[in-house]
Parts: sequence; C-alpha cells; structure tokens
Amino acid sequence: MLSVNNISFGYNDQFTIKDISFSVEKGQNISVIGASGCGKSTLLKLIYGLLHPNKGTIYWNDQKLLGPNYHLIPGESFMKYLSQDFDLMPYITVEENVGAFLSNFYPEKKMERTRELLEILELTPFARTKTRYLSGGQQQRVALARVLAVEPEILLLDEPFSHIDNFRKNALRRNLFSFLKKKGISCIVATHDSTDALSFADETIVLREGNMIAKDKPVNLYQKPDNRYIASLFGEVNEIAVSLLIPFEDPGKKVLLYPHELKYTMESDFKVTVKKSYFKGSRFLIKAAYEHKVLFFEHPTALNENDTVSLKVSENLIRNRIA
Repeated sequence: MLSVNNISFGYNDQFTIKDISFSVEKGQNISVIGASGCGKSTLLKLIYGLLHPNKGTIYWNDQKLLGPNYHLIPGESFMKYLSQDFDLMPYITVEENVGAFLSNFYPEKKMERTRELLEILELTPFARTKTRYLSGGQQQRVALARVLAVEPEILLLDEPFSHIDNFRKNALRRNLFSFLKKKGISCIVATHDSTDALSFADETIVLREGNMIAKDKPVNLYQKPDNRYIASLFGEVNEIAVSLLIPFEDPGKKVLLYPHELKYTMESDFKVTVKKSYFKGSRFLIKAAYEHKVLFFEHPTALNENDTVSLKVSENLIRNRIA
C-alpha cells in the first residue's frame, strides 16, 4: 500500500502542493484531476522521488520513500513513472526500447514479454522501427510498454494518452487498465481527461491550487459535485437558481446541472434564448442565455438563433443533488 502523509512542496514559501494525504491499495487505480497548474505532475514527481517534500512522508508498505536529498538516482525497483516527455532511446527499435530493462539471461522470456506488451499497446507492426521515426502518439505507446516491461507494483502515469488519436485511445485505455487489474498493479494517473477519471478509476482525487479538495468514487463526484469547479472538470456545467425550476423554492438555493440534464419542453416557465448550436455527433450542444447569463443544454437538432425555448429538469434529480 502507498501512504502519502501530509506532504507539502514548493519554492520560496510558494507551495504548489499543500498538506496532501491519501492511500492507494494494491491493484487500485487512482486518477488525479484538476485545472492546469494545480499540482498533478508535481504530486507524481514527489511520489517517485524526483522532488523532495518540504513536509510530510511517503511510504510504500513499511518502506519510507526518499527524494533527491537522499538518492542520487530517483525511483525504486517496484515503481515506474511515465513522464510527459517519454524518455525513449531514439536510435534503437521499438522492441529494443520495450525490452531495454529486461534480463538478457532469459532471451525467450524477454521476447515473449516484449511481444505481449507490443500487442497490448497495438505496436506489433512497428516492432523493428526506430522510435525516432514514430509519431508522438506512437512514441507515447512505446513509453507505456516500456514502463510495464519489468512488471512494477505501482505505476505513475502523467497524461498517458495525451498524444494518442481518439479512435485508438478508447480501446487502448480498456486494454491497459484491464491488464493492470489482472496483474494487481496499483496505478496513479494524472489527467485532464474526464474519461480517464470516470471510466477507469476506482477513486478520483481533485486538486485545486495545490490542495486536495475531494477524494471519492468518480460516480459520486460526478453525480453530486460539491462545487462548480469539480463539476466543470467533467465538462460544461450550469449553475441555476432552484426557484427557476421548482416553484416556491428558496431563491438563494442553486443547483449544478450538466447540459444533458436540461430538457427541451413546451410546458415550462423557465425560458431561455438560443445563441448558438454546436454539432456534437449524436446531438447538438446549445448555447443559450437567461438574463444575460450563459447556459448550455443538449438537443437532437440545431435550434434557430434568438429563438426562445422552454427547459425543464427532473425534480427528483434536483432534490437529490442539493440534498
């Protein structure tokens, strides 16, 4: 188990990580989300040992993990870290990069392991290609295969799918996180992609300006966000006075609603003016205005600019969210 205990880090009293504590069980997948500059990458570097905390401790089971103040070479044998710059060897092939840290005493096992990872990361056609000739997304997949080669107990991934094409990304995520669960490998993923946080994480940590403001199951964070910042990490969000949706409610109460939760209707006193329709494939995202405030809702078709339409929301959904 990984235990992060009250760690803080910064320069010249300007802290980028502030009093963060959490634990990660064996085989657990934790996502870390937050706005750019909130401290996601710094947190991973502290855990791996690239940075030394100003305060607090980090343990893996009973072993205290120490940073560069104590170790010239960062990292531990049981831990692997994938940074955003990949750290590949450009003048050797993909399979040589993946197998670089595997023992040459067992060449058959080395080749078998390399082939397994190339297949999982969909890199088999590029096995004999030098990595310098690969695209950014292909190099990112090589880097993922490489950190998995010597099967770690805990894996730290910093934006691991940021360069990978959308058409390949979904299958790749499913394959990777299924593999980690099968092997019982703990994983912490720093990401700005809500799909990583919602679909594959057992728990999600939310950072804001270096503070951990939430840690919960993704479904709980999504369905009952404590504030607009948390909700906005999962996409567009509207903050609407409850009294506009349910008559006679306290006008000071507000509810956070995602665009798909606002429904077009012919029978509602909540009327908005259409400003723009954005095609999203299976539906349109409609930008609208209510009393000079922007809000978003979804509709099966585009709507005419400056049309006035009525919206409604399930009362049960509202009461559950503000409870």
